[in-house]
Amino acid sequence: MKFDVSFLQPRLEQIPAYVTAAEMLGFDGFWVAETSSDPFLNLTLAAEHSSKLTLGTAIAVAFPRSPAILAYTAWDLQRFSRGRFILGLGPQVKAHNVLRLGVKWEKPVRKMRETIEAIRAFWDCWQNGTPLDYAGEFFKLALMTPFFNPGPIDYPRPPIYIAAVNEQMLRLAGSHCDGVHIHALHTVRYLREVALPEIEDGLARSGRTRGDFSINTAIFAVPTDNRREARRAEAHVRQQLSFYMSTPAYKSVLALHGWEELGDKLGQLAREGRWAEMERLITDEILDTVAVVGRWDELPEIIHARYGTLLDRVSYYLPFEPGVSETGWRNSIDSFKRVTRG
Repeated sequence: MKFDVSFLQPRLEQIPAYVTAAEMLGFDGFWVAETSSDPFLNLTLAAEHSSKLTLGTAIAVAFPRSPAILAYTAWDLQRFSRGRFILGLGPQVKAHNVLRLGVKWEKPVRKMRETIEAIRAFWDCWQNGTPLDYAGEFFKLALMTPFFNPGPIDYPRPPIYIAAVNEQMLRLAGSHCDGVHIHALHTVRYLREVALPEIEDGLARSGRTRGDFSINTAIFAVPTDNRREARRAEAHVRQQLSFYMSTPAYKSVLALHGWEELGDKLGQLAREGRWAEMERLITDEILDTVAVVGRWDELPEIIHARYGTLLDRVSYYLPFEPGVSETGWRNSIDSFKRVTRG
């Protein structure tokens, strides 16, 4: 199990210091989300200021970008990072695509499949000289002249992960991708009963096995070494859980645990803008089911005991800042290494 660090709201000017600190501490990977900043710009700086960390998007929103743009960007980053880049894509939800990003919402699973296939068609063309020839419902690609061809790279093609919550997207991850980003709003039961069976079905369709695939997630964590910091971390987790549980996209997780009525109530509060009331509805039972709570050095042991071999890469859903809680982060990193070796 690899232990990574994730950034939900990175700022470009902070990346050199953050990635330098992450590499010095000994993290395995460095993930950047697409929220309020461009993840590819952030990872370009991260690649320049690191030499060992795996670098990836978790996730970049797929549909506002054409497969060509994604293919060129990932190719550049794989070359520039010397083979350390992972292209993580996600569909986002309908409202953000239509109302914030200004693109149509249409057959997201099929469109994601074609996006992946088209990206790889570009890569095959550049690496192996295969004529560009892809025809799907959404993309028809047949033109690549030498002037626009970046040519081969000295590294494997970038792995592609996708974000997946529901059955069809999980199955697509297994059949077409190198890995999957499981949302932080998950449980072990959800992984075992919903996610893994669909992923394995997809893997079987592509003639692969679980060992050919990586399952990555962020886990809500509450370190308890310092009482004040623990209270702050717990409040942050309750706030984030209340937000995500109010979102219809994650209903499959709620339904599995009988939390649908709570999800409806949180959704109503969110629509009314009553954000401060929402986190108070997150019970201790929900917190204990979704999050891990313990000392920094205990958290990896708790994660290993809870998840076993279900996950390949994990990070804490917890803000990381150079010089802040550095001893705690180091203790977790050292503990992860011991647990992994053991």
